[in-house]
Amino acid sequence: MTDKTWAEVDDYLTGALLAPDPVLDEALADSAAAGLPSIAVAPNQGKLLNLLARLAGAKTILEIGTLGGYSTIWLARALPPGGKLVTCEYEPKHAEVAKANLARAGFGEDVAEIRVGAALDTLPTLTGPFDFVFIDADKANLANYVRAALDLARPGTTIVVDNVVRRGGVADPASTDPNVLGAREMFEVLAGEPRLDATAVQTVGTKGHDGFVLALVR
Repeated sequence: MTDKTWAEVDDYLTGALLAPDPVLDEALADSAAAGLPSIAVAPNQGKLLNLLARLAGAKTILEIGTLGGYSTIWLARALPPGGKLVTCEYEPKHAEVAKANLARAGFGEDVAEIRVGAALDTLPTLTGPFDFVFIDADKANLANYVRAALDLARPGTTIVVDNVVRRGGVADPASTDPNVLGAREMFEVLAGEPRLDATAVQTVGTKGHDGFVLALVR
């Protein structure tokens, strides 16, 4: 199996199950045109986030790592009327692109609010609890983001953490990669935190070999 095959299967699955979506396509195109890195979740992963948030019955959603707002749109679409999403983005340029993409998708700041700045500075200023949390920011701080998410959670809150396998690097105890070290520290937190019940799943696809954590607050 190769990355090419994984990408072809992702394309097939997306074509088979997801309807064409010009709003999401334009969000990706405008993000690319603005020079943002091509690290948004894949379409089928975006739909998975949407389904998980809906299964959780989420009325309040927290996202850590906005980028161009692609995953934010998927999550905002899961909200019921009157629901609220707060998303944290470090880079002001990314936040501006995301704001425009969200507005085109029909989500103003009354529904999807972007907080600009370091998330670890922003998170203590938020008022929870949030029903659903998606963490997709710098990997060196994954453990800190999980701890902060717990402070803003309630029993029953769902937490999803993306990019935790690092092309298999997470299994290498000798790795010095800060992203791998961040993921391994996060797994230590998950294993030792009695308030969390968690699993992790490897994935392959257009984004290569990676994976995500799915956790439930007890």
